[in-house]
Amino acid sequence: MAMLKLNQLVSLQRQRQRRRQRHRRVRQIQARDGPISSRAKRKGSPCQNDDNSLDGQIKGYSGPNLPEDIWCHIHSLMPMRDAAQAACVSRAFLGSWRCYPNLAFTVETLGLNENACGNDKKSRDFASTVHHILKKHSGIGVKTFKLNVYNKHEVFLKTNKQEICLVDLENWLQIAIKPGIEELDLSLSERSAIYNFPCSLLSDGIGDSLRYLHLSSCNFHPTVRLGCLRSLTRLALCSVRITGDELECLLSSSFALEWLELKLCSGIICLKIPCLQQLSHLEVITCSRLHVVESKAPNLSSFRFAGDLNIQLSLLGTSRIKKYERFCSGTVFYARTELPSSMANLETLSIYSEVETVNTPMVPSKFLHLKFLTITLGGQTYDVFSLVSFFYASPSLETFILNVRPEESMERISLLEDPSNLRKISEHRHNKLKRVWMINFSSIKTLVELTCHILDSTTSLECLTLDTTHGAPRCSCSVNKSGKCLPMRRNALMEAHRALLAIQTYIKPKVPSTVELNVLEPCSRCHLLEV
Repeated sequence: MAMLKLNQLVSLQRQRQRRRQRHRRVRQIQARDGPISSRAKRKGSPCQNDDNSLDGQIKGYSGPNLPEDIWCHIHSLMPMRDAAQAACVSRAFLGSWRCYPNLAFTVETLGLNENACGNDKKSRDFASTVHHILKKHSGIGVKTFKLNVYNKHEVFLKTNKQEICLVDLENWLQIAIKPGIEELDLSLSERSAIYNFPCSLLSDGIGDSLRYLHLSSCNFHPTVRLGCLRSLTRLALCSVRITGDELECLLSSSFALEWLELKLCSGIICLKIPCLQQLSHLEVITCSRLHVVESKAPNLSSFRFAGDLNIQLSLLGTSRIKKYERFCSGTVFYARTELPSSMANLETLSIYSEVETVNTPMVPSKFLHLKFLTITLGGQTYDVFSLVSFFYASPSLETFILNVRPEESMERISLLEDPSNLRKISEHRHNKLKRVWMINFSSIKTLVELTCHILDSTTSLECLTLDTTHGAPRCSCSVNKSGKCLPMRRNALMEAHRALLAIQTYIKPKVPSTVELNVLEPCSRCHLLEV
């Protein structure tokens, strides 16, 4: 409905332009030919009527006779820039603009072209625009308030004669944070993480309606005075200075919490999560001083964790976890030997390991429900073929994604240098595996052996994709804004061509006619290999 009204406004603007053009042509004729002009005037020129009508419309198009709350609802459905433009051409929208509910202040939404001006001017324009909009806003009806000031665009807080001063920031928050607010997203610059978020703004019942809270690069020290955030379902803290005790105090009064994200929060040493019945997703990423994670939430189903293996994890109800992502060296060995017993109902497992010093062992434990497996490995001399252990342990596996990232400092044996004695294991058949995708596919012998094993032992395979590049979007892809593929080093390009030869020689002959083979090679336009 909002788009329909907006289309009406656009149509009106076009009508105005056509009427102006007709009126301009008539006036030119009148100036050139007086008698005709006089006769037209005596008869009453239709263009004069159009002009009178246009004059009223220029003063402001009021639109159909609709109740004010309907206009406000239509306006609220528009993105902020469109809503601001509509307010410029419509009296009805001009009134509702003062109560516009979804305020999002970023460089993109304010239309500040990052290449159009210097960083200082951009910073001043950003602050000036935010100040102007909020000064005109009544502060009533704000549902969403988003303010992103981050390093990507070099817009940042300063403390002396700053473009965005702390006092202005405080005033902006006071205008926006009122009863009824549902989403608050405040992202400041990492280089100036000095701002103390005023918890008092959410006290006295003001935070009762808050459903989503995201804070980045600031200080956040909640106490009991903050009260109960009874509607809060999602909390995300990134580079926020907060202690474990302060976070526990906040969580203890957030009974509806479903999603918790903690990233780069170095002040947390011991993370204790109380018995939150609704909490289903927990994400703890690179909190450098963290030693203990203790959760009493009984219904966790998704856990994402980046931290050393020596961090003590004590999670209640791990058998309910169905999705697990782990970022840590040595995680492949840990996942194969420990997880089948502690997370027996896993359906999705993603592993990111920079260094694996021990090959994956063949052990009897099983992932009976695992359907999606993603493994990303750093470039070391690890025996990739030992990943066969995961196939034997996962009878329900449907999708397997492997990314063996190259590392030039490591020496690896190419199959082209030693084509003899390819290992084969034929005791087990995989009856569920349908899709296999390998990124950074190379000619290393252990990787080709693993691929051949999958083709030899899988009866259900439908698609095999071998990507000899880094897997990033290509220049021909619509999501690639740069118009160019990511660069590849000469050594990587040479290895990609060796991989293509290995695929042609050892893998393609094994591919059944029922399997779709996709081989992705370096872009001929962006990745020319000079001989």
